[in-house]
Amino acid sequence: MMRSNDTPVTLDLFADQAPTTSGRIEPIGQQSFVLRGFALPWLERLLPALEKVLQAAPFRQMVTPGGFTMSVALTSCGALGWTTDRRGYRYTAHDPQSGQPWPEMPGVFRELAQAAARHARFEGFEPDACLINRYVPGARMSLHQDKDERALDAPIVSVSLGLPAVFQFGGFERGDKCQRIALLHGDIVVWGGVDRLRYHGVLALKEGLHPALGAQRINLTFRTAG
Repeated sequence: MMRSNDTPVTLDLFADQAPTTSGRIEPIGQQSFVLRGFALPWLERLLPALEKVLQAAPFRQMVTPGGFTMSVALTSCGALGWTTDRRGYRYTAHDPQSGQPWPEMPGVFRELAQAAARHARFEGFEPDACLINRYVPGARMSLHQDKDERALDAPIVSVSLGLPAVFQFGGFERGDKCQRIALLHGDIVVWGGVDRLRYHGVLALKEGLHPALGAQRINLTFRTAG
């Protein structure tokens, strides 16, 4: 895995101690939860698998239909990957950068996503897409709904790795008031059911240096897209 300045980073799997809130489940909506530190026990398997995915499908800056270059770098793995360009937002079976199928979703990715979904009371989650986002200081994600998926009855499972971030979780209209939720390395947010189409985003990432991942935050977002 690479730091934001493209120098190699050694993944110190034991650099982080679980925060005092680790293991707690925090409701943030009727069917929305933050699972504090839930991913921490999975890191020894998760991070090497992530490295392999990024070798096959590196991060890239995508352009929105309006011509705006996103501050967040993206890639995907699984049967489907999310992409955007001047033609619109969509899922594809092939990486448009390489023309090859997206990397297969690692088993540990799927197992973690399903375990988190079950913990949040969503049984039978079968993700077929994992969007991988890289935030560097200053990068942000504006408020949006995840509505390009065909299976809107399936939850979203979002894993935070690296630098802390402030997650915005709003209502069903863009102008609705948002909660601001601090997310730490290993936290997972799960939302679905009546909350599935809530607006959400991430405030601009603050400067920092994470002991395992350097000056970046990586977010794994699991969805049932097809």
